[in-house]
Amino acid sequence: MKFLKKIKNNAVLSNISWIVIGRIIYMLLNFIVSLIVARYLGPSQYGLLGYAASYTTFFASICSLGINSIIVKELINNPKNNGEILGTSIFLRIISSILSFLIIIFITFIVDMNETTTKIIVSLYAIHIIFQSFELLKYWFQSKLQSKYSEIAASFAYISMAIYMVILLIYKKNVLWFSIASSIEYLILAISLYIMYKKKQGQKLKVNQSLIKRLLSESYHFIISGMMISIYNSTDRFMLKQMLSESDVAYYTTAVTISGLCTFLLSAIIQSLTPVIIESKNKNNDLYEKRNKELYAIVFYISTIISLFIAIFSKIIINTLYGESYLPATIPLIILTWYTAFSYLGVARDPWIVCEKKQNYSKYIYIIAAFVNIIINYALIPIWGASGAAFASLVTQIGTVLIFPLLFRDLRPNVKLIFEAIFLKNIIEKKGSDKMF
Repeated sequence: MKFLKKIKNNAVLSNISWIVIGRIIYMLLNFIVSLIVARYLGPSQYGLLGYAASYTTFFASICSLGINSIIVKELINNPKNNGEILGTSIFLRIISSILSFLIIIFITFIVDMNETTTKIIVSLYAIHIIFQSFELLKYWFQSKLQSKYSEIAASFAYISMAIYMVILLIYKKNVLWFSIASSIEYLILAISLYIMYKKKQGQKLKVNQSLIKRLLSESYHFIISGMMISIYNSTDRFMLKQMLSESDVAYYTTAVTISGLCTFLLSAIIQSLTPVIIESKNKNNDLYEKRNKELYAIVFYISTIISLFIAIFSKIIINTLYGESYLPATIPLIILTWYTAFSYLGVARDPWIVCEKKQNYSKYIYIIAAFVNIIINYALIPIWGASGAAFASLVTQIGTVLIFPLLFRDLRPNVKLIFEAIFLKNIIEKKGSDKMF
């Protein structure tokens, strides 16, 4: 038993390591290229790319249909039907992505009626949400603690996209060429993931009509949640563009980019420990609660250290990397770095939500959050600009994780677990106790 446990723990650590390596490669390439592109295009044109991203951010969450939140559990609990689960999920994503793409085009042709360049950039940028459907294959590797292979595929896609961007910079292409970079990345990622999936002898992908209904019935709560999350994740840039200017979008986008630099580590930890938490639910409730608290504590304290560092050196970081023209992003960065910390506590809560079958409450939390975010944005953007949008995001995220769930009796135990984790209650291991790793 000890030997098996050691193997399992090593598998978790190995899985985290590969995800971290993959995310570091992505973070470095993406950051370096986006930094050069931001300097090359300037705040106004770089802001247009950020504005296009606000559309795809909104619809990417919607067209995921909430499947991302339940697919690992489905794959773990139904290993003989992995091919049907993946095939059906990808089919649903493709259909919803195509519809979302058409809606994006329709909206931008109305909202940005007299801005031809903006309409073209948004349309070209949005194509990638269709190819993004195949990203679901990575959850198969995650469920088997074999993220090594999905990260290799992702790294290849990132490198290919980076090479494309460098070529554009060498030949001094305009912003239109940069708007299709994400589509190239996700197309290569889709092909690479599928090749890796077949190489690891994954089951044949099939579409099961009866499974469509079951997947949607389990995930529809997350669909509404995704819509609401999308609203307060993309409203800021959209409102900044409409109420102020593309430059303000650029300052906000810069702050978002820097504040998210180290989140690859948090994502790796959450993705790798999700299967462990799901399995512990079926073994022992005390162990299950302990695993959740350990995850919350790890996420909270790592993100706090990162946020403190970024907040202290924010001005130096922006001036050194982006130049004086982007210094207005300093205050938004100081605010948004704390938003990132709380947002990943929310991500870490998802395994508990799924295991406890409390998905139905998520939509109510995020409906409240979306309205709060819009109201604060509307009130503060005219006064504080990008800083107001950043503050709206921070307040909304704190409410989503620690305040709004208190309105629902069934979610209060989770808030309690989060607070206990923050104060390290029953987190410190005693000698001989059952450790996470």
